[in-house]
Amino acid sequence: MAGFTILEMAIVLVVIGLIIGAVTIGQDVYRNAQYQRINSTFVQSWQIAYDAYTQNTGIVPGDDATAPSGKINSDGSELCNGPSNAMLNAFLAAGIELPEGRAEGQNDRYVYEDANGNPQEVRVCFDAVNWAVPGASVGSYVARERNVMVLKNLTPSLARYLDAGIDGKADARFGRFREDSIADSTQPDSVEWSLDDRMAYGATTATSRDEDQIAVVSAYYLMNR
Repeated sequence: MAGFTILEMAIVLVVIGLIIGAVTIGQDVYRNAQYQRINSTFVQSWQIAYDAYTQNTGIVPGDDATAPSGKINSDGSELCNGPSNAMLNAFLAAGIELPEGRAEGQNDRYVYEDANGNPQEVRVCFDAVNWAVPGASVGSYVARERNVMVLKNLTPSLARYLDAGIDGKADARFGRFREDSIADSTQPDSVEWSLDDRMAYGATTATSRDEDQIAVVSAYYLMNR
């Protein structure tokens, strides 16, 4: 009986490989374009809004205008947008145009897809946290309080993308963009981000299942003031 020749089978396998490769490249291009939008229309827009707030009011968001401490929320709490819209209202009261977000009244959130195509939602807050800065000698570091933007629910690949764009390379320990858990570390060594896209949401070990929602991390982005 007539059947496929080895040459015909080889051609079919090559075509299948080309199709899979094209699909993979297309997914990477789409994801990078999505990450670029998050960086430019959300993260950088919130940084601009923060700088505009400090210029318009002379204080940082949440600080006491009558007795400025120089710290976000001088009571030591994190400035987030809750049911009372405290964060959004603070910016609006200062005459600041809110960045584009998930929807009207949800400008502090941005929805995106992770590498497995599952929905994620990054959220922005502001806080005053301990931040490692160079000490009195080369290679030494000390923790000082600094004002930061807090970015929650970042997939590891998105965190690395933002880190590389802001600092020039992905390093969870150094630069203006750091993983929250080690931003105050006084150790002199570079550190990788603690999670990666092979890990499922809530897990710290690789499962590598395409159907899983991917694990997320939180990051601090150092503000100018």
